[in-house]
Amino acid sequence: MNLSGQVPAAFEVRIPCGEARLYGDLTVPADAIGVVLFVHGSGSGRHSARNRLVADKLQQAGIATLLFDLLTAQEEQTDMHTREHRFDIALLTQRLQDATTWAMAQPGLQRLPVGYFGASTGSAAAIIAAARLGRQIAAVVSRGGRPDLAGPVALAAVTAPTLLIVGGADHGVIQLNEDSLAHLRCDKRMAIVEGATHLFEEKGALEAVAELAAAWFGTHLAHPQPAEAPAVKA
Repeated sequence: MNLSGQVPAAFEVRIPCGEARLYGDLTVPADAIGVVLFVHGSGSGRHSARNRLVADKLQQAGIATLLFDLLTAQEEQTDMHTREHRFDIALLTQRLQDATTWAMAQPGLQRLPVGYFGASTGSAAAIIAAARLGRQIAAVVSRGGRPDLAGPVALAAVTAPTLLIVGGADHGVIQLNEDSLAHLRCDKRMAIVEGATHLFEEKGALEAVAELAAAWFGTHLAHPQPAEAPAVKA
């Protein structure tokens, strides 16, 4: 827990992902216990108010956060008209893996356990990347996500403790998450925020998500599983 009262160090960063350079916001509290990469959903970005509320809560718990744009400005312009990139799970997964490699090489982050916070379609990318990277990823949280889009093979290969958070009024997504939970073989839990719809816009709903995420990451980043080679090529 960050009890020093110090303001977390915040940086705008550029992350190399193949030929692309993606903008991100990295915030590192004093004595951080881990770092969480945010994987936003379709049509969203690093300025998502929902993800930033969760990120603030994690920072208060002594966890560094990296929110970054999964698409370049040109790709976002194209996607606004064609929607071709926001559901390209393979592209989003590769961008997340590249961002993870970059983060793990940064001074001050090199020895920190890594977690993923995925939302909507970004949850599928988080699941696949976690399956590929094995115990290099210490924890995963999905908010209103579509982990089912990762497929049963990737879900079964995840070793990181995984929390699926779903709104109690998001009925179709509840079933999809229940199906995904059945495929997971790691330490797992599904939490339902009563009365919440897909975007958790109801009073107190997003705060509940932030509390759940902070508790999950706080537990599993503080006591990560021993590292080993990547698990599978999902």
